[in-house]
Amino acid sequence: MKKPVVDYRQFRPSRINEPQYRHLKLLSGWIIYFAFYFLTENLIPVEDCYVVHCRLDDLIPFCEGFLIPYVFWYVLIVISLLYFLLYHVESFRSLSVFIMITQAVAMTVYILFPTCQELRPAVFPRDNFLTQCIGLIYTFDANTGVCPSLHVAYSLGIASVWLKEKGVSRIWKGFVLIAVILICLSTMFIKQHSAVDVLAAIPLGLLAEWLVFGKSYWREKFSPACGRSGRERTEKRRTIRK
Repeated sequence: MKKPVVDYRQFRPSRINEPQYRHLKLLSGWIIYFAFYFLTENLIPVEDCYVVHCRLDDLIPFCEGFLIPYVFWYVLIVISLLYFLLYHVESFRSLSVFIMITQAVAMTVYILFPTCQELRPAVFPRDNFLTQCIGLIYTFDANTGVCPSLHVAYSLGIASVWLKEKGVSRIWKGFVLIAVILICLSTMFIKQHSAVDVLAAIPLGLLAEWLVFGKSYWREKFSPACGRSGRERTEKRRTIRK
């Protein structure tokens, strides 16, 4: 088992501003997210929301099997953040900032342009454990604040960071990529999101991608002029941050 790059056993709240621990402050973004989630879920009435729908939604059947990748999204977030927190702090920063950008933009849209969807089946076509779980999700997750889909936006960030990660096997990267695709599809097949929500999340993910990686990773990857010197500058910055 690999040794963590930071010894968190020595961490104390009073040391949060020290170079080796200050990245932990990014976790506070989740507090802001849950606060805005409560706001958009409970304080914006459904009657004030624009109903999101397209013809493709009517062609996509309800399929409770997609609950598995839908719920795996939560697990993948925890696994990704925990792995990067332990073994690659720079990737932890990148993923955290990616998530915070998508959170901020999506929540702003939810407040300024409230949306909802009316795709959930009134009666499930089958009665089994999975449909019962989906029914439970429906009860505590309102059908408002849906466009763009954060389920999809976060997944794009997770895939982006993992695919850039060095020292990780191609098998794991392939697994993450397949998981992300299934997660995105799952939002439509269990009728949590319209296809419009999924498509709207793509430019949001591209915006976050550009803000997080556009000035370093992609410039170095596609600009030979930057080449070795650009990579050296990036590695130097990472060393300083650590």
